[in-house]
Amino acid sequence: MPIIEVNHLTKEYQLGHITSLKETALNAMRRLTFRPVHKRERFKALDDVSFTVEEGEVLGIIGHNGAGKSTLLKHLANISKPTKGKVIVRGTVAPLIEVGAGINPELTGRENIFLNGAILGMPKKIIKQKLDEIIDFSELEQFIDTPMKRYSSGMKIKLAFSIATSIDADVLIVDEVLAVGDLAFQRKCFDRMENLIKRQGRTVLLVSHNIRQVARMCSRVCLIDHGKIIADGLPSDVCEAFYEQSNQKIVTQATQGHNTKHNIRMSGEVDLEKIELLDENGNETQELVTGRPATIRCHFNANDNIENVEIIYGFHTTDFIYIASMGTAHLKHASNLFQGKNIIDCNIERVPLTPGVFAVRIGVFDQFRRPIFYGETLKVFPVRSENIPVTQMATLGVVDIPADWKFNTSTPRHENYNNSHASVNL
Repeated sequence: MPIIEVNHLTKEYQLGHITSLKETALNAMRRLTFRPVHKRERFKALDDVSFTVEEGEVLGIIGHNGAGKSTLLKHLANISKPTKGKVIVRGTVAPLIEVGAGINPELTGRENIFLNGAILGMPKKIIKQKLDEIIDFSELEQFIDTPMKRYSSGMKIKLAFSIATSIDADVLIVDEVLAVGDLAFQRKCFDRMENLIKRQGRTVLLVSHNIRQVARMCSRVCLIDHGKIIADGLPSDVCEAFYEQSNQKIVTQATQGHNTKHNIRMSGEVDLEKIELLDENGNETQELVTGRPATIRCHFNANDNIENVEIIYGFHTTDFIYIASMGTAHLKHASNLFQGKNIIDCNIERVPLTPGVFAVRIGVFDQFRRPIFYGETLKVFPVRSENIPVTQMATLGVVDIPADWKFNTSTPRHENYNNSHASVNL
């Protein structure tokens, strides 16, 4: 029998301001005179959501801001009541949803441990037994008898996480709180979560925008969009679908909401008519593939012959971090533009960009390095990975650097020594 059942869950909210006393009276008069009543628009934060969670399962819930993730967790934690449908949770729940909920700023950290523990259903005797463990994990021993109104937001999160994860609950609900404190404390949080999942077999519901974290820790992932579950399955498949959805959203926003004319400076001698991205077969494409050949093709219209120009094609992120530039300055022969139409290709042997969304910038300079054309965000495009899932690629960085890895393992002399030593040659 599933430990969690969600059946046709719907949650609606009324949009707009709270109805004033005057408006309430006017609506009453309208009803008496059989006239239509002014009603506030209703918004479905959750729309007919149904799923089950088995005991010991680790379910990741992902989606864009406002998709309904936190609203769903609040119903599972019995913090909010559904408009329609039913939520059944068989067992105790330890929710770590909103940091600060249940914390009294006038009380000390120690007093708040007892208060929070009581709110989460932990007997006082158990709290006393786990008090030292909670304080030690939170790294707040020096401040534990200080009123929490003097704590920083990071310190409050540390204490709240330490309390919630120390409870022997059947279900742990975690909403965007694993990336707390400094890097060392984040590492402790990950280790504790993995201990709860792998060694203790807890049922965990995890909401996070760190998709690699979700793919690593969860056995199953649900993707929510506009209050509906649009994907439910293996972490690798659902996380890849979310990356695709996110990239497409960024491209659409950049294309619709960005006027490229504001990013172009030109002398009038050269005009850029069109930019094309070509794949390795010479076909026009709207996306590039990491590690595969590609071509940037620009159609220029020159008003006169221009000799010894330098042409630069470059990549940058949508928030204007410049990544790379390819220029003609190193070519042995002169680069010239002739009056009329000119098509200039830049062939890239291997696209060096990691999966994400990027933009093209173009510059044309005369022989005196005077800019006669310069433009940024002239074409926005996504980059995808061909063979390696995004969740298994390097977490940081925008450049994919080819590398060969070699592990030279030496066997220890002692038979009972099981750990091998490895060296890496780059």
